[in-house]
Amino acid sequence: MPGTLRLAALAWLPLLGLAVALPHGQADENEARAWAYRSPVRPVVPSAPGGSNPIDAFIHARLGQVGLQMSPAADRLTLLRRVTFDLTGLPPALAEQEAFVNDPAPDAYERLVDRLLASPRFGERWAQHWLDVVRYAESDGFKADDHRPNAYRYRDYVIEAFNTDLGYDRFIAQQLAGDELEPENPQALIATGYNRLWPDEYNAANLEQRRQEILDDLTEVTGFAFLGLTIGCARCHDHKFDPISQADHFRLQAFFAPIRPRDDHDLLPPAERLKYRDQLAAWERATEPLRAEMNQLMVAKRAEMRQNALTKFRQEIQDAVRTPEAERTPYQQQIALMALQQIDRADAEAIGRLATDKKKRVQELEKQMRAGAPRPPGMIMGIGDVGPVAPPTHLLAGGDWRKPGEELDPGFPKVLDPGKPEIRQPEGSSSTGRRTALARWLTRADHPLTARVIVNRLWQHHFGRGIVGTPNDFGSQGDPPTHPELLDWLAVELVEHNWSLKHVHRLIVLSAAYQQASRFDPRSEAASRALAMDPDNKLLWRGNRRRLEGETLRDAMLSVSGDLNGQMHGPSCKPKLPPGVSKYAWKPDANPFDQQRRSIYVLAMRNMRYPLFDAFDQPDQHNSCARRAQTTTAPQALLLLNGEFTLERAERWASELRKAHGSQLDELIRSAMRMAWGRPPSDAELSLGRRFLGDQAQSDAVVDLCHVLLNSNEFLYID
Repeated sequence: MPGTLRLAALAWLPLLGLAVALPHGQADENEARAWAYRSPVRPVVPSAPGGSNPIDAFIHARLGQVGLQMSPAADRLTLLRRVTFDLTGLPPALAEQEAFVNDPAPDAYERLVDRLLASPRFGERWAQHWLDVVRYAESDGFKADDHRPNAYRYRDYVIEAFNTDLGYDRFIAQQLAGDELEPENPQALIATGYNRLWPDEYNAANLEQRRQEILDDLTEVTGFAFLGLTIGCARCHDHKFDPISQADHFRLQAFFAPIRPRDDHDLLPPAERLKYRDQLAAWERATEPLRAEMNQLMVAKRAEMRQNALTKFRQEIQDAVRTPEAERTPYQQQIALMALQQIDRADAEAIGRLATDKKKRVQELEKQMRAGAPRPPGMIMGIGDVGPVAPPTHLLAGGDWRKPGEELDPGFPKVLDPGKPEIRQPEGSSSTGRRTALARWLTRADHPLTARVIVNRLWQHHFGRGIVGTPNDFGSQGDPPTHPELLDWLAVELVEHNWSLKHVHRLIVLSAAYQQASRFDPRSEAASRALAMDPDNKLLWRGNRRRLEGETLRDAMLSVSGDLNGQMHGPSCKPKLPPGVSKYAWKPDANPFDQQRRSIYVLAMRNMRYPLFDAFDQPDQHNSCARRAQTTTAPQALLLLNGEFTLERAERWASELRKAHGSQLDELIRSAMRMAWGRPPSDAELSLGRRFLGDQAQSDAVVDLCHVLLNSNEFLYID
C-alpha cells in the first residue's frame, strides 16, 4: 500500500477504537474529518493477494495494518440465502437452491447476482431503504392523519427507478426539479412528490408558522438524504460542531421558498387528455340544469361555510385570500393557497349542513350526474413554483418566523461551495429554476458528498453498517469512516459508470469481503485475536449476521406459505388488523389475496403502523431514518408465537406441504426446513422433526412444525 494512503488510513484507527499509534506529526482529528468537504479522488488500489475486485484489496490492506485477515467464504447455500434476501428481500425458492447448488460453472454466482439484479423484486426491496430516508408516508400525521390518495405513485416511481437502474444523478434531479427539467414526463412530475412528503397539519390556523415548518422540514431532509449532513441543526444558530452557518441553512432553504403543491397534473397521454376534456365538456353541457339547481340549493350554505373558514385566520391571511390572484405577491400566493385548501374543505362539507329536504334533493342530483360522468384520470401528487419570482427568504433569529432578519439569496453551504449558483428560469415555464440549480450542483461529478453518501448507503444495507456508520451524518459528530479510501474509490466508480447504482451493488456482492462466512470459532487463535482487536467487526474480518426487518419478515412468511401476491404498483393494500384496531386505521381489503401483497405496498399511515412492522422497529415516518434500530422485545416474540398472521401462514404452509408430500414425512420435513432456513436439515434435525410429528395428532403436527420454523432464529436471521 503506498505510504501516503497508509498514513491516511492509520489516522483513522484511533477514532475506530483500535489501538494503533499515530505517526509523529499526523493531522489531528478535525483535519482528518475535513475529507468529507473535499471532492473524492480515485485512490490507488492497494496491492493484495488473490482476486481482482478492488473492494477486497482495500479490505485486505486495512486488515493487514492490524495483523488481521478475512474469513473463509460462506458455503453456497448460506451465500445464496444472503444475496437473495439482500437483493430481492425474499427467500430463495427450493428450485433456486437446487439450481445453484448443482451448477458447477465457475461463473454460477456471478450469473445468480445478475439474475437477482434484473428481478423486478430488486426495486421493491431497495425502494424501502430509500423511503425510510425520505420519511415516506401516505398520510399527514398530526391529529387528523388525513390520507394522501396519490402518494403511492411516488413509491412506485422509486421502485421503477431502481429496477431500471435510473442514473442516480437523474434520480436526484427528477425528485428535486422534475417539473422544471422534464415537464412533459409524468414520471418526472411524480418524482417531485419527494417535496410533498412532509408531515402536515393541514387545518392549522397559523399558516405562516405552518409554511416555515414545511420549509424547515424539507431543508433538513434534503441535507440528510443527498448531503449526509445535519443541515437542520443550523436552523436556530450556527451549527455547534460542523462548519455550517445559520445563513447556510436559509440559503439552502431559499431553493425551496417558491414551491406550491400541485395536484392538478393527470397521467393521460396528450391524445387521451384531449378526449377526456371533450367528454367532460359534453357532460357539463348535459348536466347544466342539474348543476344549476344544485348550486341554487347550496349557494347560501357554501358561502356561509367559506366565510366561517376564512375568519379563523389572521387579518393578513384574509387579505391575501381576498386579493385577486394576479395581484398577490409570491408570499401572499403561497399563504392564500394554504388557506384556500381549508376553505375548500369547508365548502365540501356544506352538503352535510343543509336542511334535510335540501340535502336529500342534492344527493338525488349528485346521483343523476354521476351516472353519465366520464371516469376521472389518475392524478399526480407533485409540486411547482408559485411563479417566476420567489418569496423572500430571511435569516430568522432563533429560527422564529416572527423574527426575520437579513434577506438571503439561494446558495450552497460555504464549506462545500462558496460560489453563487447560476439560476435560470426554464424556457416557457412559470417556475423560478431554483430547484434545477440545486439539482445540477448536487449531481456535479466532483461534488464532495453526493456520490459518497449514496454508495455508503448501499454498503450499509449489504454489510449491516456503512463505511460511515452514521449515514445521515458525515459531519464531526458522526462516525468516522472505517475505510475512507474505499469510500472514495466507490464514489468515483459510481460517477464514472454513469451513476449506475446496480454497478456498485454488483461490485459489492461479488467481492470476497461480502461472501465471507459470518460464523467463526471464538476459541481459535485468529478469531480470538480479531475479537479482542475489532469486536464490532468494523474492519470486516468476517460477515455480519443480520435480522430481517419487519417488512421482510412478513414477505418471507407469505413466500414460504405460498400466499405472496406478486402484484406490483398501484394503490396500497390494507391487511387484516387485530380486533378493534381497524376503526383507527383502515378497513381491510375485502379480497384476502389483496391483503397479501408485498410489505412495501402496505398502506403507510403515520399514526397507525402495521403492528408487525411496528414491533420490528419500523421508523415512525415523521423523520428521516437512515439506519433502523434493532431491538429485542417481548412483543416481537409474542406476535410471532401468538399472532394471527403467523398462525394463518403456518396453516397455509402446512396445507401446501401435505399436498406436495402426502405421507412422506421425511420429504415433508426436508422441504419445510429447506424453505425456512435455505439449507437441508442435518440428520439430527431430521430425526427431531420425525419425533415432533410422531408425538402429536397428525392433523395438527405439520401446522405446529411450520409454526416452530417461522419462530426459529434461523428463519429470522441472515447468516
